[in-house]
Amino acid sequence: MSLDRARTHLARHGLADHIRELDSSSATVQLAAQALGTEPERIAKTLSFLVDGSPVLVVAAGDARIDNRAFKERFATKARMIPGDQVEELVGHAVGGVCPFGVEPGVTVYLDESLRRFDTVYPACGTASSAAELTLAELERAAEPAGWVAVTSVPE
Repeated sequence: MSLDRARTHLARHGLADHIRELDSSSATVQLAAQALGTEPERIAKTLSFLVDGSPVLVVAAGDARIDNRAFKERFATKARMIPGDQVEELVGHAVGGVCPFGVEPGVTVYLDESLRRFDTVYPACGTASSAAELTLAELERAAEPAGWVAVTSVPE
């Protein structure tokens, strides 16, 4: 189960107790914000892309949108989301619960600069009804990213 994968991963970083299993869906930014009682921009959404045939995850603020030019400059390819029916197989979590924790081998994770505006954010934890409140330092430690990127834009 995806929640177990995320929990095991977070436990290795001493963060499993941060997971919240919710009574309602957190599958979208709006639903997650409502379920958690927070602002939508503090939801750390995990976007799934194919870059040179390999899965790449970009964790970004809930109000951030992919900036196609910035994405192409960073990854030397057009931003192409993984088709929904392939996400679970390639990443290890189904759409609605995709997170950077407990992913399949070969998945590369990046954190987007849009997150730096917040002290804490809420990434999903493998299911459409789970999340964890993490500081940016905790998120960076647990996500084990290849680095930080600036591939989004946020509303002013």
